Amino acid sequence: MNETEKVILAIRVRGQVRVRPQIADTLDKLLLGRLHQARVLKVTPSLEGMITKAKDYIAWGEVTEDVVAELLSKRGRLPGNNRLTDSYVKKNSKHSSIKALAKAIAAGSADVKDVEGLKPIFRLTPPSRGFKGKKKVGVGMGGSTGYRGEDINDLARRMI
Repeated sequence: MNETEKVILAIRVRGQVRVRPQIADTLDKLLLGRLHQARVLKVTPSLEGMITKAKDYIAWGEVTEDVVAELLSKRGRLPGNNRLTDSYVKKNSKHSSIKALAKAIAAGSADVKDVEGLKPIFRLTPPSRGFKGKKKVGVGMGGSTGYRGEDINDLARRMI
C-alpha cells in the first residue's frame, strides 16, 4: 500500500428519484444509497471510474484530518446506533484514539474498516445555509455536484 494515497470524502447531494438504474447501481456499490450520506474513500482507478459515472449525484474532494476527526466523533456509528468513543477505538483497533485514527485515515495508511464494528457510512444533515446554487449543476457552473477539491471540507462541516 502506498503511503501517499489520495483520500477523498464523497457526499451524496441528490436524491433517489429518477436516477438511471446503472447510476443507482454504482451509487449502491459506493454505499451512497441515500441523500446526505458520506464516505471516506481511498482513490483507486476503479473507484475513479465509479465516481465519474455518479458525478451528477455526489460531491467529492480531498478531506483534511480535522474533518475526518469531526466525522468520526460526531457521526461515527457502531451497531445499535451507538456513538464511536476513544475507548472503543483503543479496544477494537491498533489506534489509541479517534484523533490518531483520523490522522491515519487522512494520511491514507488506515481505513474506517480498521475499527471493528464501525459503520463505513456517515449519515449527515442537510447543510446549514443550504447548498450554493442548483443541485443538478456541477460546481464549475455554480451548482453543488462534482469535484470540489478542498471546499468539500466546508460543505462537510456545515453538514456534520
